[in-house]
Amino acid sequence: MTSHLVELAAGAVRLAIDDQVATITLARPERRNALTPAIWHALAAIGADLPDDVRVVILRAEGPSFCAGIDLKLLAGAQAAGEQPVASAADEDFDQQVAGYQAGYLWLANPGIVSIAAVQGHAIGAGFQLALACDLRILADDAKFCMKEPALGLVPDLTGTKPLVDIVGLPRAIELCLTARTVAAAEALLLRLAELVVPAAELDAAVADLVAALLAIDVRAARATKALLQQARTNSREQQAAAERQAQHQLLRSRLS
Repeated sequence: MTSHLVELAAGAVRLAIDDQVATITLARPERRNALTPAIWHALAAIGADLPDDVRVVILRAEGPSFCAGIDLKLLAGAQAAGEQPVASAADEDFDQQVAGYQAGYLWLANPGIVSIAAVQGHAIGAGFQLALACDLRILADDAKFCMKEPALGLVPDLTGTKPLVDIVGLPRAIELCLTARTVAAAEALLLRLAELVVPAAELDAAVADLVAALLAIDVRAARATKALLQQARTNSREQQAAAERQAQHQLLRSRLS
């Protein structure tokens, strides 16, 4: 039974919470789920207010595309009445504005949750970075990734550069960004940008199977393990060994109380 259902950003984002699973749906299919400041702020608000008992967050989208990236109308200076314009280099608070957009992405890596992007169709630019912000990516076989920003005279600034380099390595990340070429689902799987590729009709079922497997693991062990794995990216072997000891001690002590 769904315990919580809300619409945000004038209905462009929907949040449904069912027990330990939160599902965020980009619901702007007429614009291929193109992103706006209001949507970024809505995503940040979801992360800030997420109930503590949520363990899995699914990020999905309506329509044929996951996300076409930033709404290009905003870059052209056009926006609907009441819509916040995208940050401009002339703005004195440019850094603060972009940090606010990034907040909609960063929380998806929190150790208390596992975030899953369910991607169909195009995930371009800011949309690709949204998928990269998640821990895991399940792709329909029609999915396509593209880091479009450099081709638009911009840099990717929505937290995507680090996970991209972490996943594919620096040389491949340079090639993908500086050619802005499209990566189809089959190549994304080879590059480890996807954990699984399935026929489009099976995308929801594949995500449901993954969620069930994740929820079968003890919650405290799952959260402690994710935090431990995240440290491994920058720790030396000796530092990680110490972190393992500490995490195990804390986990076992938590069960004594």
